[in-house]
Amino acid sequence: MKKNLILFTIKLSEKGLPLAILLIAFVVMPVAAQPTPNPSTENWLASPGIVGSLVLIALVLMIAILIVVKRASSIMDFFQQKKEKLSAKKLREELYLLEEDGIDEVLEARKAAKTYQLTGEELYKGGKAVDRKGIVSTYTNDPENPLVDEKKRSRTILQIPDELRKLVVWFLGSAIFWLVFGTTVGQYLGMKFMWPDLDHVSFLSFGRLRPVHTNTVFWGWASLAMIGLGYFVIAKTSNTKIYNYTIGWATWVLINLTLLIGNICLMAGINNGGGEYREYIWPVMIMFAIGLILTFYNFYKTIQLRKIAEIYISNWYILGAMIWTIVLAIIGYLPWYQNGLGETVVQGYYMHQGVGMWFMTFTLGLVYYYLPSSLNKPIYSYSLGVLAFWTQMLFYTMIGTHHFVFSPLPWWLQTVAIVFSAGMFIPVVAGTTNFLMTMRGSWNEISKSYVLPFFLVGVVFYFVGSTQGSLQAFRFTNFVWHFTDFNVAHSHMTMYGIITFMLWACIYALLPKITGYEPKQLLVGLHFWLAFIGLFAYMVSLMAGGTLRGLSWIAGDSFMESVILMQPYWVWRAIGGTLMFISHLVFAYNFYVMVKRRKQAPTPIQVPMKSTLANV
Repeated sequence: MKKNLILFTIKLSEKGLPLAILLIAFVVMPVAAQPTPNPSTENWLASPGIVGSLVLIALVLMIAILIVVKRASSIMDFFQQKKEKLSAKKLREELYLLEEDGIDEVLEARKAAKTYQLTGEELYKGGKAVDRKGIVSTYTNDPENPLVDEKKRSRTILQIPDELRKLVVWFLGSAIFWLVFGTTVGQYLGMKFMWPDLDHVSFLSFGRLRPVHTNTVFWGWASLAMIGLGYFVIAKTSNTKIYNYTIGWATWVLINLTLLIGNICLMAGINNGGGEYREYIWPVMIMFAIGLILTFYNFYKTIQLRKIAEIYISNWYILGAMIWTIVLAIIGYLPWYQNGLGETVVQGYYMHQGVGMWFMTFTLGLVYYYLPSSLNKPIYSYSLGVLAFWTQMLFYTMIGTHHFVFSPLPWWLQTVAIVFSAGMFIPVVAGTTNFLMTMRGSWNEISKSYVLPFFLVGVVFYFVGSTQGSLQAFRFTNFVWHFTDFNVAHSHMTMYGIITFMLWACIYALLPKITGYEPKQLLVGLHFWLAFIGLFAYMVSLMAGGTLRGLSWIAGDSFMESVILMQPYWVWRAIGGTLMFISHLVFAYNFYVMVKRRKQAPTPIQVPMKSTLANV
């Protein structure tokens, strides 16, 4: 057929029809959807995508070990302090039995030991300095030495308007409600993999509950949490009050109504067809879109009325995310060009833009504020932040089609998606470097608070999940992993490992500062480790099982054989999901502790809400 089209084009060109030639050329391109045969899987384990994914998993494991070592060191210090207290108690008991002269001698000797100071000449008495006793482990000539920079926990809270505090708390509270509800549904779905005959009720079927789970955690948990946290960032970095609180409350109502009515429709079988993450019908989703437009207007007007000249980089990300998502909602729901393969292209665009340009971009904007403010230091590099912002806007817009490699879509369109997926290394490396360099010198915070561990895991998964997504876009790895459970692991690695962990970090960093209360570190630690271990078990099991399942399909095994093959991996999926679900219940309780009204409020030091960009 292609040969006939070429001959026909040559005849038209002889008659002087250049426009016809151009049109025929565009027709030829989609015909050649796959000009080369499927790749060989003989050396699948040595492929760059597989090797890279294994290295990235090992990186996550190393970070877990680092956090465990730091926390273990903190526990050892606690027992050492307890031992010193017991020693002091024993000394008091011994002194009680001594004569008066003996007491004086003991106390003088102890005082001399406690007040002993080095003279400064132990290692250096002129000439070349030599460490003969092996006392010095490291040294620096930097007068602003970050090695000894430790941020102490403070009981101070920010003095912010009551309207803002209430708005933030209600956004976060409703977000946590939808998190618990959405993951309850997810937990039930995970159990259905092990017990398919768990129920025979139509509105509890997998096909209806699965979009309830995904849309609830997307538009309910993550979106409401981001907007609530964003309201504080916009006001703080602009050093002004929110333009209109009524708009904020209207948005809260609209988004929650979207979730309520949308989930009822989905469970009743009323949906938007096969469009993943856009199963809500347009009369429902239009309320969410109106809420986004109102929020964008409120944020924009607040920044416009700012009392400082600079626009902090968090606001770039937040406003950029909202603009792109408003455009995305319009493109994703307009019907007249979504027919056949056109709908497939739009679906790839919508699905990936939703994750990358809404959740990822907005959350990164939050991290650019909450990470440095929680460490009491400025962001490492404003320039790296700008580079990451613009390259994210450039490359992320064209990568959706990498979900349809080896499909009937034009081969050149698949190739463009793969190239732009590789280009995503630039914003990911820039952003990861910026965050890790901001954390540099503050690693002792890991042993004092779980805020930095949450941030650290989120940043590491930002690099690991995004890089793994780029590797998965390559043709060979896509050939093996497409349509398998590996994609479920990847989506949880990004939406849970990146977005959710970062949102948790921001919430734990903010709420104690605006309410004056914080949960017990034991419960925050329980939340952290249940979520982290659960996610690790969940994603590793599905990545391993998904890989073997893809290879079994390539080998020509039947679909049912691949289902039987996945059974042990689905067990671990259920175990990991259960740990994650329990962590959400702990988190909900921690939130309750932070926002619960007390009969007697604490008397913290009030800090005026005055923005200085050196301290955001």
